[in-house]
Amino acid sequence: MKKKTTIKIVLFSGLGIILIATTLFLIRKLIASKNNENVIYTVNKESYENVIEISGTVSAAQEQTLQALSDGTVIALYVQEGDVVKKGDVILQLDDTSEQYNLAKHDYDMATTKISGSEKELKLMETQRLSLLQKIADRQVVATFDGVIAELDVAVGDSLEAKDTVGTLVNLDYLTADVEIAETDVGKLKIGQKVNFTFSALEEEIVEGYLVGWPAIGEVTSRGATVVNAQVRIDDYPEEILPNFSFTGKIELSPTVENLVLSRYAIAYDEDGQAYVELARSGKVINVTVERYGSEYVKVIEGLKGGEEVKQLTKPKTSGWNRNRMAGPGGQDRDNRSGPGMGAGGPPPGM
Repeated sequence: MKKKTTIKIVLFSGLGIILIATTLFLIRKLIASKNNENVIYTVNKESYENVIEISGTVSAAQEQTLQALSDGTVIALYVQEGDVVKKGDVILQLDDTSEQYNLAKHDYDMATTKISGSEKELKLMETQRLSLLQKIADRQVVATFDGVIAELDVAVGDSLEAKDTVGTLVNLDYLTADVEIAETDVGKLKIGQKVNFTFSALEEEIVEGYLVGWPAIGEVTSRGATVVNAQVRIDDYPEEILPNFSFTGKIELSPTVENLVLSRYAIAYDEDGQAYVELARSGKVINVTVERYGSEYVKVIEGLKGGEEVKQLTKPKTSGWNRNRMAGPGGQDRDNRSGPGMGAGGPPPGM
């Protein structure tokens, strides 16, 4: 009796173990099936920029520091701050009474020399006359280009010494800046390359400019780096931007490339080899054209616009741990990374 009882207990134990194992297997299969159904991938937009980053401050197209060329008293002021002037316009006049007298006397002496003097003496006096004319010209401050009086700090009656600064004249037809380019990037530069400027005064607005050129010689900075000071320029700029405003920018070496990137496991193929995806919400099937983009992603060429959520249609060939790492809680795709150099994928073998 004891042997039969023992055999029954062993038999029931074995059946229980088999039943439990079968139940666990079915539960795991059901959970895995549900997890596969809930895995959702997002069609991401990826931008690739091939640029050189720069920074600096903009300057006016031309700038003239208004300085007295000799000592004297201001007897006339012909402009005010903000006035527009032309090249050659006189901005202020210093007292030139002595210089005018010296020129008049010299002209009188020259007239006498023409009658009784020698030709050699007359030539010498003509040269001296040019020197007197220059001294009269030095009693004036003159605009050297068309522009606007940006600053003016002088008044009639002021006594000036040579090289005293009285103001600034600027030409605002365009803005320019010198920016440092690392020696390793100089070979990538081309005249006319597009430059995108960002100014704090304009929040996030982009101002477009271009690369003008760079010298044929480099410089060593205080940091010990070898750079080339390239010149960039902005022809059309908002009125909020003024000379000496700071900026950050990017020299565009090639146009920005935008790609649509999607996990390869969201792609399936029909009998004719046509790739397709299934939208997660509506269940709509959409034919797509894709290209291999590394090992885990594809680049969508046609069929999608970006931002769509699609179902997982094929099983990853990775381990369960890696698959769970890709799909976060609730089946949402956690690997929505984008950017150059990221892992990517392509269609299954036989596409």
